[in-house]
Amino acid sequence: MANLQEQIQAITQACQDKKASDIDVLPVGKMTSLTEYFVLASGNSTAQVDAIADAVIEKMEDLGIEPSHRQGQREARWIVLDFGDVIVHIFHREERDYYGLERLWKKDREEDHEED
Repeated sequence: MANLQEQIQAITQACQDKKASDIDVLPVGKMTSLTEYFVLASGNSTAQVDAIADAVIEKMEDLGIEPSHRQGQREARWIVLDFGDVIVHIFHREERDYYGLERLWKKDREEDHEED
């Protein structure tokens, strides 16, 4: 099985191949037991968001890893793919701006550092 860095590399490459924008890898393992990393990416249309998700799933299946859970593919506005140690969030740009996951997790990281 591929290690975490290989998984992240495959995911980000799949996003780049489908022209995703604002690809961001957030290490969240110290803040949650849910996962080690979030990978966030944006698409400009529902068709692009769906294509990015399909490409990520295909790249991960090439590594022998299938998502344990996927949500949002019907609407293709915010698709979540759960690969265990890596959860991928693929947003339509408007949803990403609205929900602001980076701001939420950045705030949590700053609070963690203040406690150190």
